[in-house]
Amino acid sequence: MADDKTPPSEMIRVPTALIPVVRQLSKLHREGHTILLLQGLEELISKFDSKIDINNSGRLDQKLENLESHLDTKLERITKKLELIERAIASGRHNNKPRRQAYSYQQPQIELQPRNNESLAQRLAVSHQSLITERENKSVKEFISWSRNRDPMSVGWEWNVKDGLYHPVK
Repeated sequence: MADDKTPPSEMIRVPTALIPVVRQLSKLHREGHTILLLQGLEELISKFDSKIDINNSGRLDQKLENLESHLDTKLERITKKLELIERAIASGRHNNKPRRQAYSYQQPQIELQPRNNESLAQRLAVSHQSLITERENKSVKEFISWSRNRDPMSVGWEWNVKDGLYHPVK
């Protein structure tokens, strides 16, 4: 049976200039933001031009200076990108789920049907006797306001004596 356990971390040597960036990456990884971190790094790396323009006719010192300058620029860009990723994580704007395409979808309005005492009482989370008492002790406007405050969709309800049902008030 294969061991599915994560291998222990390895110690690696990195150039001194990269130490702060590697520490930031490690911190984000420990905080569980690995997927977001990898996505951010992949996006960042893809933006860099992998070709380094070094003057081949100069001396070795000049080539090293050009390379150092180029790496410093890239390191600054990576550091800035990591700071943006950290801020995004801290503000809660990102999660580890892939982004979904935004689309406009309006849920169709549900037309509420008239309800009897038991049905409306259940919707308003009161007993049917409490509902009747409230209806009898309040004016029409007070009852509509009371029912609107108890309704999960903030719908007011009005009693209709003719059919013996409560009707939604728009």
